[in-house]
Amino acid sequence: MALAVLFLSGVFAITSCKSTYYSAYEKLGVYKRDLLKKRVTAARDAQQDAQKEFKDALTRLKEMTGFEGGELEKRSRQLQSEYDSAAARVQTVHRRVEGVESVAGDLFVEWEKEIQEISTPALRNTSREQLAETRRRYGEMLAALKKAEGTMDPVLQKFHDYVLALKHSLNAQAIAALKGEAVNIQSEISRLLEDMNTSIARADEFVKGFPK
Repeated sequence: MALAVLFLSGVFAITSCKSTYYSAYEKLGVYKRDLLKKRVTAARDAQQDAQKEFKDALTRLKEMTGFEGGELEKRSRQLQSEYDSAAARVQTVHRRVEGVESVAGDLFVEWEKEIQEISTPALRNTSREQLAETRRRYGEMLAALKKAEGTMDPVLQKFHDYVLALKHSLNAQAIAALKGEAVNIQSEISRLLEDMNTSIARADEFVKGFPK
């Protein structure tokens, strides 16, 4: 019982906090639809930043596969830096996608509720059609966004494994032994970049096509 009360209290606090958040924005003339556009744009921007980091990591990996000696420790530190930057960007993407889903869910619930308040059948049907179309377009955009997001962590983990393995044996033989894995990671990063291009394009389309 105590746990149930604590859980419900937490839900109430979150709901109350979100309500206050939305109310504050509405006083400024910014509504959930505006916030959704802003959050989709922010998620797109975060993916673009992460994409740049993965491109830099890909460049470093290609340099390493053709590397034959000299300054191995420096190269290893550079790879570690690329990994750290990419990991930070990926975490930002995760937060931004969560933000998109949160506002979208609240917007659609509110929209459904308000449709029931429209007494004119023609207007109610028009609003319902607009909601259905917005949901369809949102679903397509979110699917692309989630596909790219879901690919990031596995690729990042393999990149991290490579960086650690290289760090443990800084010599030309180690680089040669890890060459096959480095090539595999390069291929996976390239596929990820393609998914991110699709995701970014879908986000742009959604924002541009969103009713003003």
